[in-house]
Amino acid sequence: MSQKKTKNQTKSQKPIRTDVWDLSATESQKHQMALTVAEYRRFLRPLVLVVNARWISLGNLTTKERVNAVEKIIHQTAKNPVTKQQYFQKVVSKYPSFRKFPSYLRRAAIADAIGIVSSFHSRYRQWQSGIRKSREARPPKLTVMCNSYPALYKGQQIIYNSNYSRVALKVWNGTDWIWLLGIKVKKHGLNRHLITGNKIQSPALVVNKKTCQLSMPVQVEKVKMASADCVCSVDLGINNAATASIVAKNGTVKARKFINPARDIDRRNQRRMMISKKSKQTKNLIESALPKGFCQGLYRKSANINLEISRVVMRNIIKFAKTYNVKVIVFENLAGWKAKAGKKGSLQKQKFHLWCHRKIVSSTQERWSELGGEIVFINPKYTSAYAFDGSGKVRRDKDNYSLCRFNTGKRYNADLSASYNIGARYWYGLLLGDKYFSRVYEGKSSHGTSRTPITLDTLRNLSVS
Repeated sequence: MSQKKTKNQTKSQKPIRTDVWDLSATESQKHQMALTVAEYRRFLRPLVLVVNARWISLGNLTTKERVNAVEKIIHQTAKNPVTKQQYFQKVVSKYPSFRKFPSYLRRAAIADAIGIVSSFHSRYRQWQSGIRKSREARPPKLTVMCNSYPALYKGQQIIYNSNYSRVALKVWNGTDWIWLLGIKVKKHGLNRHLITGNKIQSPALVVNKKTCQLSMPVQVEKVKMASADCVCSVDLGINNAATASIVAKNGTVKARKFINPARDIDRRNQRRMMISKKSKQTKNLIESALPKGFCQGLYRKSANINLEISRVVMRNIIKFAKTYNVKVIVFENLAGWKAKAGKKGSLQKQKFHLWCHRKIVSSTQERWSELGGEIVFINPKYTSAYAFDGSGKVRRDKDNYSLCRFNTGKRYNADLSASYNIGARYWYGLLLGDKYFSRVYEGKSSHGTSRTPITLDTLRNLSVS
């Protein structure tokens, strides 16, 4: 038993990432896929009510036992002639098409219903225990209007050809379940399924007015990246989305890169300016607070563009790190950071509000760990305030905040200098060991240690000595 448990634990620890496979389907094929999604949701709704009614007996079972128990309750067979749930039999009488529902898809719907009910009961227990966003927060509700998409089991609802360029899907055409053959796959996302050791799981069929695709989860095989004498240090900023440098252990800077998707940033800012203009005009007209849902479409588009900016920056950082074969990417630990500068409603305040540094870090962390790399966070204090050459504090230009002046009179890019110092701080803590670990990485000063800011010049002097 212990060996089986260890194997299951090891298997569950493997990360799962989802690729989007775009399908090239005709209007007729897409219509039948949409009917399949609608039929699945119609079958799922009464299941949610059945599982919720039986949750007292189902709650203490394992996932597999729950699925088997619910199937025995609702599904009538020769070995199970009398079902315990008469309500579901009435539903089947109302919708005779449910009698033709595929067995594997039925089990997928049961598992989906169990997940919905389990989530509801967990949230309801939290609400009862007092864990709420506010005192007036209402209790969660169990909704049967589920917008889930059907999971397709290999060999039963989906068949792939040899190179995954085409798929066959089992769909509901309104009267019967049939196979749609030879559907072309236009894109395979990041092609994770082609990497040796990765395994594709059961995809979900996602069909709506705009999209026709497979949401393909892939179990990623853990890989180990070779250690290197360089790191990629990244400074996330307002004027430049990211500034990356390759810093060696001896203080040598081998490469540098500015990452700034200006076109996407301009598109996002244009929508924010439109919101600002409309809100001023509306307030002048109604002379009261803005109504709920004001400029909802513009806010949504702005948020989506901001998400795309974070993904573009993430891809560029990883491409830059892979070019120089580094294992470690170093960021500043800005979790929980909030800007204090800028007046309410000012352009500076808006820039800070739209700064997507946490999205960039989280997406980079997910993707880089999948490739076998490592993400390290360092204490952000003084990385931008002090010059990398050890000449002391810098003075920012009033006209261009991206530039700064050193005490030696040298003018330099402030974000570039900060990226050097970030890499130097990582190596400094690594070379000196545990004594300096908390001060360099966690932002706390160890007893008896110097509080002098660590710069690239500090690392170079350490390497020489």
